Amino acid sequence: MAKKVVASLQKGGGKEHTKVIKMVKSDKGSFTFKEEIVHNDKVKDFFTKA
Repeated sequence: MAKKVVASLQKGGGKEHTKVIKMVKSDKGSFTFKEEIVHNDKVKDFFTKA
């Protein structure tokens, strides 16, 4: 799957997007990782929202 994402981002507007990974604590006390590909302008919004 990662190859498809990388290949599609290299075609044109890929430099305008960033893959972000956030560590989130679950109810049980363990940590999970939430990852998305977002536009460069919305990176701060991704990390500030709960």
